[in-house]
Amino acid sequence: MDNAGIEEMFQSLGPVTIKRMFGGKGIYHLGRILALEVRDEILLKADQESAPEFAAAGASQWFYEGKKGAPVKMPYWSIPDEAYDDPDVMARWVRLAYEAALRAE
Repeated sequence: MDNAGIEEMFQSLGPVTIKRMFGGKGIYHLGRILALEVRDEILLKADQESAPEFAAAGASQWFYEGKKGAPVKMPYWSIPDEAYDDPDVMARWVRLAYEAALRAE
């Protein structure tokens, strides 16, 4: 996804900073990372408080295979499908990601 598309997704928060990292991109707002772009997919930050909402909406948690083949779960989730069709719904998920980023600091 190009940077303009990413900025549009997060416009409800205000300006975001996009930095290349790990073959993808880190997406920051006010100095806090709230999302990643990995293999053309945007993944939003979640934590113990917000992860159940992501799961209930059908989102999936990002993981990678560890050195011994076991999955290593990361605190990033896919964006629920309904958000792509409605800017107000997208704004809600983006806000949840930013709130998780604030709690992580």
